[in-house]
Amino acid sequence: MAIPLNYTVQVQEGWVDYNGHMNDAEYAKVFSKAGFQMMLSMGITREKLNDYNYTYFTLETHICYLKEILLGEKVQLEWQLIDFDHKRMHVFFRMKKEDGTPVATSEQMVIGVSSETRKSASFPGEFLNLIEEAWMTHKELDKPKEIGRVIGIKR
Repeated sequence: MAIPLNYTVQVQEGWVDYNGHMNDAEYAKVFSKAGFQMMLSMGITREKLNDYNYTYFTLETHICYLKEILLGEKVQLEWQLIDFDHKRMHVFFRMKKEDGTPVATSEQMVIGVSSETRKSASFPGEFLNLIEEAWMTHKELDKPKEIGRVIGIKR
């Protein structure tokens, strides 16, 4: 089971598409905002990023849509650190309805970046320590069955 984030959202009218459910692009926005909350949960704040002239970018993401979310429904997010090195984090997010029903997942690769050069750069020591602290809890969690999925038609 992943770690809950202090992040809950309610599906807004502008998020609903012609099918009457939350549009796929809105899932990406919610998962993106959840990534910011994940960093905050580890203690990596906007102020600290500015102090180090540092930021992070998402290199890759894979979203799986499991169930519909309708107008007005609330979803909660949780996350799990799958792996990391000196400048990358492999993370997994799960979006659930209030009753715990999983509705979507997002697997992401995040990379640390120098704000000055706009190129990848090692995490500042303080950030690496914070990520390692998170890892001490997350490494004991079972890996989600959804990670490492490949798109394709099974024949």
